[in-house]
Amino acid sequence: MPVLPTISTFFIVISAIFVGIGWILITKNKPASHKKAMLAGAVSALIFFVIYVSRTVFVGNTSFGGPEEYKIYYTIFLIFHIILATTGAVFGIVTLTLAFKRKIKKHRKIGPITSVIWFFTAITGVAVYLLLYIIYDGGDTTSLIKAILGT
Repeated sequence: MPVLPTISTFFIVISAIFVGIGWILITKNKPASHKKAMLAGAVSALIFFVIYVSRTVFVGNTSFGGPEEYKIYYTIFLIFHIILATTGAVFGIVTLTLAFKRKIKKHRKIGPITSVIWFFTAITGVAVYLLLYIIYDGGDTTSLIKAILGT
């Protein structure tokens, strides 16, 4: 089991758990606790991102090592995950910014959407991790573009 991908996946899961806790707390009208949980989720996501980018820069990304006939499905799934993760990150930054600027009406509108996107990002991220490192042996570790295109 590779250490950095395992650690980064752990932090994205922790991030989603904190977001879920934060969502529950705000429904129970506990805004101070909600804020703490959501900040913990954001910090966890940031730790994930730093580990992921560091690994990408210094080591590279691992290509799919499973059966060749599944590679196209994995690639489509990976592209979906990357789009979802990017969208979730942008929504997360906007949602946090709205909260910090005390634009609570807009924050309340976008927050649940952001949370759902983040939950799916975490789930698909774990699936990518499982497919790359647990279910199948990882392929070559190489640049991001080569890993996505399978070249």
